Amino acid sequence: MIRAFMIGAISAAALMLSTDSFAQQTGTADEAKAMLTKAVAAVKADQARAIDMFTKGEGGFLVGDLYPFCFQMSDGKILTTQIKQYIGTDVRNLKDATGKLFGPELYAAVKEGQVTQVSDYMFPKPGADKAPAPKVSFVTKVNDLGCGVGYYK
Repeated sequence: MIRAFMIGAISAAALMLSTDSFAQQTGTADEAKAMLTKAVAAVKADQARAIDMFTKGEGGFLVGDLYPFCFQMSDGKILTTQIKQYIGTDVRNLKDATGKLFGPELYAAVKEGQVTQVSDYMFPKPGADKAPAPKVSFVTKVNDLGCGVGYYK
């Protein structure tokens, strides 16, 4: 009886620890590039559906702290990101916690058929209670959008 209880308690503790580890998973540069490739294919296939999936984090578009973001090239308006308070704002006005204006760099880096790296800015991780962390993003142009995926250092 005690043995069964101990096995159950240890299993429950292991499950809780593994869930916390998964929730805090930090993506890599290669994983961010791979997700961007997948996001570009999704936008090309069905832009409206892709934006919806990105916003909801469905279809493998939210893995740990990796997620796609997209903005309109015509006006800079952010259409999707996991940091919901930024949806609808102009990407060109984004400043990080240190005051660095990094939005214009993101916007200017978008090139058709080319993935460009935008480095060294601070940005909150998904989740309202997360403090800004150093981030690097990869961006490209797809249709009339600038899309990217970043990873946290």
